Amino acid sequence: MSTNLNKNNRHRFFMSLALRQAMINLGNTKENPSVGCVITKDNSVISVGYTGFEGRPHAEYLAIFNSREKLFNSNIYVTLEPCSHYGQTPPCVKKIINNKIKKVFFSIKDPDPRSFGKSYNVFKKHNIKVKSGILSNKITELYKSYIFYKKSELPYVTCKLAVSKDFFTINKRKKWITNKYSRARVHLMRSKHDVIITSSQTVNMDNPSLNCRINGLERTSPTRIILDNHFKISLNSIVVNDKLKHNTIIFYNFHNKKKINLLKKRQVRIYKIPLDSNGDLNLRKVLIKVKKLGFSRIFLESGIKLTSNFLKENLVNDLKIYISKNNMKKNGKGNIKKYFNTFLKRKKHIVEKVNLFGDKLISYKIK
Repeated sequence: MSTNLNKNNRHRFFMSLALRQAMINLGNTKENPSVGCVITKDNSVISVGYTGFEGRPHAEYLAIFNSREKLFNSNIYVTLEPCSHYGQTPPCVKKIINNKIKKVFFSIKDPDPRSFGKSYNVFKKHNIKVKSGILSNKITELYKSYIFYKKSELPYVTCKLAVSKDFFTINKRKKWITNKYSRARVHLMRSKHDVIITSSQTVNMDNPSLNCRINGLERTSPTRIILDNHFKISLNSIVVNDKLKHNTIIFYNFHNKKKINLLKKRQVRIYKIPLDSNGDLNLRKVLIKVKKLGFSRIFLESGIKLTSNFLKENLVNDLKIYISKNNMKKNGKGNIKKYFNTFLKRKKHIVEKVNLFGDKLISYKIK
């Protein structure tokens, strides 16, 4: 692929290709960022790469490894500043230097203090030119969860709710509130997060699979964390019996030796979490533990009680509300209109509105 664009537009074009690469594995790289990389020579793309599943290998390594062309005097475009520290892998900066790449273009600095801004001096010592800031607004948005994760003791939480046009959260007659297009988009969102959090009450009521059921993306199904203070979860539920049961974690507080042993036999992981002043699992401690387990992008998909508690504790970063085109009236239960009007009046910042063939998706940035 080659391009005859002017210099600035050419840099933006190649960085946009790197951005597309970064989006491929978003939510599936654990605590590592999902990075995209494009290598060019004579204004032609000669190789691409993106961060591997669970964070290894790095995008730059893959792009360099996969290139069939010699990389001498080539340019490399990376969505995030190349790492310059030794971790589980050698630094990508060293790989770039050893392959005689001439120019490095990256969009934003890596917020990880081990690498933040350090690549400049390393590249300069080896006469490699560096330019940053290309498509920084778009790419900063891509990395909002990673940046938050690096600066906070908590992971980034996206909350999803489905409601009827008259704001009921439960349909007493049917399983679904929204249409198939909304539900398909939820599956896509699941694939972009490494954890789903819900409650045992939701599991027992709906018996959900909580996985990604889009052809080709089954592997990207997130780990499932069930908040279950008193071990009320049904042993017949899908999440403790399906082929992904090893991807289920239960947070509890009140001990139940018999149920713990039964769940462990089914490969379900169990962790004890402190209680808050109301006798419920402490949600901040929940998120701190989630981060310690190596997860960074959390998808909260639960009933109104747990969702409200997360919102009241100011633990939600983004809120996604799917609104059906239909009213439920007397068939509805759990109306949230009054609560959300009060809550969003103080918090709302709409970042996206999507028409889903009659349904609507409204995305709010909460913090």
